[in-house]
Amino acid sequence: MTYHPRPKNTGFLRAHRLRAAGAACVVLAAALLTGCGQDSGSTSTGTETSEAARAVPERTASPSPSPSASLTEDQQKRKKLLASTKITFDKAVTTAEGAVQGGKVTELDLKGPGKSDDDTDASASASASASASPTGASPSPSGSSASPSASPSATGPEWVATVAAKDGTEHTVRIDAVTGKVLQSAAETDQDAEDKSRTAERIAKATQTPQQAAKAATDKAKGTVTSLDLDDNDKKVLVWSVDVVAKDYRETTVDIDAATGSVTGEDVDDD
Repeated sequence: MTYHPRPKNTGFLRAHRLRAAGAACVVLAAALLTGCGQDSGSTSTGTETSEAARAVPERTASPSPSPSASLTEDQQKRKKLLASTKITFDKAVTTAEGAVQGGKVTELDLKGPGKSDDDTDASASASASASASPTGASPSPSGSSASPSASPSATGPEWVATVAAKDGTEHTVRIDAVTGKVLQSAAETDQDAEDKSRTAERIAKATQTPQQAAKAATDKAKGTVTSLDLDDNDKKVLVWSVDVVAKDYRETTVDIDAATGSVTGEDVDDD
C-alpha cells in the first residue's frame, strides 16, 4: 500500500497568522490613539490655562475708598472749617457783645481764613481800619474799640458778628475762631436814621437770645451751630435763622420765632 502524506492545512495556518497580525495591529493602533489623545488633551489644557492667565490679570489689592469721597464739595468745606474751629458760637456771641457797650448780636457767621462777612479779604478791611487809627482801633459811638493786643488778621477761621448798640448802631466784630481774640470792632458808616431805628426795634422785640434760639434749633436738628441771623421771614415774623451742621456735614437752617422760641420753619441743604 502506497503511503500518501496528508497535505498540510496551509489555509488554516494562513488565516491564523492573519488574525494574530490583525490583533497586534489593533492593540498597537489603540496604544497610538491613546497616546495621541493624551498628548492632544495635555496640549489643549495647557493652551486653555495659558489663555485664562492672559485673560485674568494678576489680582492686586484695591485701595480702600476715602471716607471723604462720598462727601460733596460743600460738605468737605464744612468738615475742614469745623475741624479747625476751636471757639464755639456761644463763646463768640459773648465775646462780640463784650466788644460793644450794651450791644446785642443780631448776626453771626463762621467764615474761613481771610474771609469777612461779605466774603472779601478780611485783612484788607483790617489794614484800612489800622491805617485810620495809630493803634489800629476804630472809634465807635458807643465807645467800643478793638483790643490793642488783637492781631489785625487771622490765619484760621473767624467768627464775623454784627452787634447792635441800644440806639441801633451796628458794629462789625471779627473774632479769631481759634484763639477767641477780637481782631476788629468797627461801627458801620452807611446806616441812616431809619436803619438804626429799625435795628433798635428788632432787638427790642427779640426776647429770645441767640443762645436760646440756637438751643431750640439744635433740639430740632442735631449738630453744630455755624450761623444765626435776626431778620423778618416771608410772613413778616421776626425770627432767628440758625444754620446747624450735622455729623454728616449736611446743613439745616431752622427758623425760630424771636419772641416765642417756637420753630417756624426748617430747610435741609443736601449739598
